[in-house]
Amino acid sequence: MGTIGATLLRAGRRFVSSLPALFGVLVFTFLLMRVLPGDPAVFFASGPNAGKEEIEVIRRQLGLDKPLPNQLVIYLTDVARGNLGRSMMTGQAVAKDLKERLPASLELTLTALLIALVSAVPLGVIAALRPGSLVDHGVRLFCSLGVCVPTFVSGLLLIYVFYYLFGLAPDPTGRIDIFASLPPQRTGFLIIDFLLAGDVEGWWAAARQLMLPAVTMALFVIAPLARITRASMLVSLGSDFVRTARSVGLSWWRIVVTYALRNAILPVITIAGIVFSTMLGANVLVEKVFSWPGVASYALDALLVSDYAPVQGFVLLMATIFVIVNLLVDVLYGIADPRATVA
Repeated sequence: MGTIGATLLRAGRRFVSSLPALFGVLVFTFLLMRVLPGDPAVFFASGPNAGKEEIEVIRRQLGLDKPLPNQLVIYLTDVARGNLGRSMMTGQAVAKDLKERLPASLELTLTALLIALVSAVPLGVIAALRPGSLVDHGVRLFCSLGVCVPTFVSGLLLIYVFYYLFGLAPDPTGRIDIFASLPPQRTGFLIIDFLLAGDVEGWWAAARQLMLPAVTMALFVIAPLARITRASMLVSLGSDFVRTARSVGLSWWRIVVTYALRNAILPVITIAGIVFSTMLGANVLVEKVFSWPGVASYALDALLVSDYAPVQGFVLLMATIFVIVNLLVDVLYGIADPRATVA
């Protein structure tokens, strides 16, 4: 069996082994939502002054009048059929709401991860090439500041500087200006859909709108990526194969890029997968600051009003994406290092 085949087989086994974990997430989230304070029937029945009969009608509509085990069985059966329930906030199916909002979150998170990788890997390499120098200390200080400053604080600072003071960024009110026309939806990613539609002006407007929230998220995750790159590069630069490459007279640039960085990038791939999954579920503050219509802010709004179905659907979506990202990391790791497929 070839390297790619062995890698895919290994990923398939891991996917099957992760199914019990997804089932556990379903059950745990269901039970957690039921023990949290607050009654959704009271909220959606026109507030605490609603009549008892009106509240009971809402409870029957939501299925909350049944015993808890029966509710769990009904919920698991609906999920198995692809039915995640209906949101009381929007009046739409949760699956439809998540489908409409997920591209916005993915576009923001992927752009932020790309910015973080493009920034963190060179910083980590530069710091590793000159350990203990001013450059190394400067990189470590920058990384520490990025972790210490909360995302909503850095987001507000970026808005103040680039929007309020200098006017270089558009107003932070979502993915696109409210007066702009949207392109035909093909992928859900505005910067891609505008390109496919041939609308350069629209693409530039969407890209400018995306930049500040993406940079805000990237600043928070540059630190772990730069640190793991630096540590991996230090190990690679001190290894036997690098010393051998030096002894045969290879150029320093080729040694760094071809030998050291290629081996040092493997842990970065693993950390990048974990960072992406974390960013996707934890970017709620960024979405709120920039009025970004993503799934995280949708779930938070639902949680505040005890709307069970959207929160349960969001947690299941995040768990599924986490599993898929881990499988993708396994595939990329196996391609980058065929020795990993032996295990």
